[in-house]
Amino acid sequence: MSTSTASAESPPAPGPADRPLVVQSDGTILLEVAGPAYESARDFLAGFAQLEKSPEYIHTYRLTPLSVWNAAAVGLDYDHVAHGLSALSRYPVPTLVLDFVREQFGRYGRTRLLPTADGRLLLASDEPHVLAEVGADERLAALLGLRQATGFLIDPVHRGALKQAMVRVGYPVDDLCGYVEGAPLDLELRPADGSGAPFGLRPYQVAAVDAFHAGGGPRGGAGVVVLPCGAGKTVVGIGAMARLRSRTLVLTTSTVAVHQWMDELRDKTRLDPDDIGEYTGACKDLKPVTVATYQMLTHRASREGDFPHLALVRDSGWGLIIYDEVHMLPAPVFRATAEIQARRRLGLTATLVREDGREDDVFALIGPKRFDLAWKVLEGQGFIAEALCAELRVELAEERRVAYALANRRDKFRLAAENPAKVRLVEDLLAAHPDEPALVIGQYLDQLAVIARDLGLPLLTGQTPTAERERLYGSFRRGELRALVVSKVANFAIDLPDASLAIQVSGTFGSRQEEAQRLGRILRPKARASRFYTLVSRDTVEQEFARRRQLFLVEQGYRYRIVNASRA
Repeated sequence: MSTSTASAESPPAPGPADRPLVVQSDGTILLEVAGPAYESARDFLAGFAQLEKSPEYIHTYRLTPLSVWNAAAVGLDYDHVAHGLSALSRYPVPTLVLDFVREQFGRYGRTRLLPTADGRLLLASDEPHVLAEVGADERLAALLGLRQATGFLIDPVHRGALKQAMVRVGYPVDDLCGYVEGAPLDLELRPADGSGAPFGLRPYQVAAVDAFHAGGGPRGGAGVVVLPCGAGKTVVGIGAMARLRSRTLVLTTSTVAVHQWMDELRDKTRLDPDDIGEYTGACKDLKPVTVATYQMLTHRASREGDFPHLALVRDSGWGLIIYDEVHMLPAPVFRATAEIQARRRLGLTATLVREDGREDDVFALIGPKRFDLAWKVLEGQGFIAEALCAELRVELAEERRVAYALANRRDKFRLAAENPAKVRLVEDLLAAHPDEPALVIGQYLDQLAVIARDLGLPLLTGQTPTAERERLYGSFRRGELRALVVSKVANFAIDLPDASLAIQVSGTFGSRQEEAQRLGRILRPKARASRFYTLVSRDTVEQEFARRRQLFLVEQGYRYRIVNASRA
């Protein structure tokens, strides 16, 4: 279901016995998994509520100010949410909840940022008491200029910082100041075959570009597109570039990802290769389309030093900045982005979940979620692979169980994650699926080194040189390597289209974004179903963290089969 349009219809009302929701006065919403209305209710809730827990039978969502503001920013309204909740709720929706939803929808847009004739900005509101409250808030004191009849004058340099602060004050700003066009870019899509017809975006990719662009008005041109790995987020970025035709900076997570972006641009556009530049530790080539890494932008000589490369974001006449894997945006790039609110900004990600809780900064500085499509919808349409997910629980050996009992909580997690029994289980799983290209993915390098050594597989980590990484990836794509053992460097922006088996031996505590990224490694369309196995030590904190990790994917419609996989 897309959350990109205000015309989204509320779900039809099932009979009272089949209504799957229980809305509680504390803002939590319980969703019963069994029953015919589950999927439509899940997709409806995804537009304005946040999934918190997902055990087998009842999923728990929560209404938050940010979740409602995001819905408001893309055109949903109170009537849509209230009608849908009433239609799907087994019991009457508490008045407290409806009042909260009404209030939060009402807060979005009560303050507006407008351009003035002299080049400054005006933070405006039609409500004097809102202006009085804003003017009295000490968090805004350094950002507000002279009081006018309808608002406060704002220095354009404070545009981003003001939007961040206003989210925290509770009055998210409707930014109507528009954007600079940037230097022009002659970009056309390349013919996909010998027919001369241009490379074609899939219907949902066209819809994502349209939702981002929003007709070119002041409310368009800034926001996030959420699509699963394998669904062509890079193509959406290229589509946005073709729509805007202006000088573009692409920011991504690694040098390998930089090269993949450059290859896609050469393959799918008529850009002169000399107009595509790489800005990494190995090469600093500034061109009309420049692809850079976050690591390069955040590099500095010392912890106290400046970030010399951040000037790349601020300058160079960009009309569009694309933030690949926007959920990974580092704090210094947030700060630089706060200074460039006059540039159009497109965030691309498989999940907006940030484990540091800074989703509000993505909302304020990049823009709202403009387009989101449930992964299972794309699977049903054949655009991504079917994926079967299983959590395999293994026992801790008795001697390790004693050490586990005496350890502190952090050490308990590592002892459980590095359970030696997992090595034997990886061997079993690879033997059970001999024809499936496989990735063995983990967090702890010592554990991965043991697996690679014992099973005779190549190991790829953050210490692997870029050239060696690309050699191994190439061998895997060509079928010369049947399996790779990879650390978290494989979480992001690697293109291994034939991978159909992922075995996750350890992860970053309860990271939902990591779970989504790792499943995404095997979602490229293929004839057979992909398989995603997570190995978990039974009756340990790792089992608890595994439940947290699975939250985002459960929201997308995936189910995890729980299997006792212990072996003697």
